Amino acid sequence: MAEAALDAVRRELREFPAAARELSVPLAVPYLDEPPTPLHFYRDWVCPNRPCIIRNALQHWPALQKWSFPYLRATVGSIEVSVAVTPDGYADAVRGDRFMMPAERRLPLSYVLDVLEGQTQHPGVLYVQKQCSNLLTELPQLLPDLESHVPWASEALGKMPDAVNFWLGDVAAVTSLHKDHYENLYCVVSGEKHFLLHPPSDRPFIPYELYTPATYHLTEEGSFNVVDEEAMEKVPWIPLDPLAPDLARYPSYGQARALCCTVQAGEMLYLPALWFHHVQQSHGCIAVNYWYDMEYDLKYSYFQLLDSLTKASGLD
Repeated sequence: MAEAALDAVRRELREFPAAARELSVPLAVPYLDEPPTPLHFYRDWVCPNRPCIIRNALQHWPALQKWSFPYLRATVGSIEVSVAVTPDGYADAVRGDRFMMPAERRLPLSYVLDVLEGQTQHPGVLYVQKQCSNLLTELPQLLPDLESHVPWASEALGKMPDAVNFWLGDVAAVTSLHKDHYENLYCVVSGEKHFLLHPPSDRPFIPYELYTPATYHLTEEGSFNVVDEEAMEKVPWIPLDPLAPDLARYPSYGQARALCCTVQAGEMLYLPALWFHHVQQSHGCIAVNYWYDMEYDLKYSYFQLLDSLTKASGLD
């Protein structure tokens, strides 16, 4: 009896993503030709938890014309920034049986630019991706070139962003599949970003496992050692690479349906809270994103229930 009930729960969980997709998930990420009003943004995108790409939202930013490598070198080149360094471009990702975190280096931005331009060599793959509002804390000299928040989004969400982040990196730097509890406005200033997205309703098809956390340590000789973080608890993370999924190991993922989109320079992606995303970029892409904390409302509670049922039923 209990096993039959559990099978029924699993069947419902497997059917739920398709039903949710039919009702509320677009076949492709829609484009808006101009920024929405605060009311339209909240009503049409935030409340239904739907992504969109917004054109002509950044054209008043001086950064769009200014932020070249020579400009960054002249304006903030001497400033040391936090840089993630990894052997293969994957920071905060599952590698083997570990959840690997990057080596962190404080490097002058001009040195990072030299490496990206091939003028000098550095072991591994560099990515300025500190988050924690690194634009405000590490590169405040760049603030006059953009806005400290997105006014129509701040009005719609009734709050200011928790963080404003600056991103700059190698084409090999990849962000592994994950989700955040932020409403994310991701603005590409130069180059392009490639996003692979899954709605929260795809959770029954997306595997999580627990991993021992470890950190890359960069030696003086330029090699990487793996050092376990023994004081930290195990980290739940998605082991699957959505670009080359191991469907023999994770067959349920074959039923998931990703949305793929490219965000070009001058465009802004609204990435709703709790959407799974995997990110790649063109070489030397420069971007800024705004994280607004999500509302912990009924949508959040529903997702937590979906997550808990997926784990409890053994679909993971």
